Amino acid sequence: MEQTNQSGTIGYSGIFLSCFHDYNSKCVHATPDHTLVYLYSGQQVVEHDGQQTIIHPGECAFIRRDHRILMYKNSVEGQQYKGISLTFKRGVLREFYNRMNKNEIPQNLEIPKDSFFRIEARPDIASLFQSLTPYFDSDVKPTEDIVNLKLQEGIYTLLNTNKIFYPILFDFTSTWKVDIIDFLNENYMYDLTMEEIASYTGRSLATFKRDFAKISDVTPQKWLINKRLQVAHEKLTNGNMKISDVYVDVGFKNLSHFYAAYKKQFGYSPAGKHLT
Repeated sequence: MEQTNQSGTIGYSGIFLSCFHDYNSKCVHATPDHTLVYLYSGQQVVEHDGQQTIIHPGECAFIRRDHRILMYKNSVEGQQYKGISLTFKRGVLREFYNRMNKNEIPQNLEIPKDSFFRIEARPDIASLFQSLTPYFDSDVKPTEDIVNLKLQEGIYTLLNTNKIFYPILFDFTSTWKVDIIDFLNENYMYDLTMEEIASYTGRSLATFKRDFAKISDVTPQKWLINKRLQVAHEKLTNGNMKISDVYVDVGFKNLSHFYAAYKKQFGYSPAGKHLT
């Protein structure tokens, strides 16, 4: 995740409260679990499936597991970004499914291909999430029983919103894997851990390392450094950008580290024919 502001995120076994102060944040969102996001204040801009959607306070969005989207979390007109997320792990969904009356489950519904669903403001959604907002400013943590009840309530809310969520939530087939190189080419500039990259591509860390070794002779960390250096070289050679801007754009945190890595890779300093 790339953050440009002071922020805070509190997690409670599947419920996450996020607050971003004064400025904005940009992040790639992808998890191995379905997620329901509610905007309490501020603005959320989501890029998904070649589209852009703006989420306003009081509205919800559902993100399917194993899909990547780009989210901008903005403070607007003095209103801090505050969002609440419910994450539905497979164990929770299986337990819910096992207790259901199977005769009440709609049959022959096709699983939609969409990865993102905007959900308009509704009384049941407002009730669900408004009951969690006090935990933003409180030292009191919800109990495990409360968290579990809220997750159950979230599932019921989705099922009552649209029948298409039945085949989405209760599809327990194997996890869909994102192409590793495609993901890295799109997200090389972000400060992601190997664990996060593995999760974002639908893999465990061990499976990610094993799959990556099949397609590359270098480690994932080395691949990322090489990619950042190559893009930096192209920007400095073909563009009119300053080194002080380029090294940040491609994902380096430290200018001196960038200089050393660049010289080692190309045999000369990035300042050779470029002005800082």
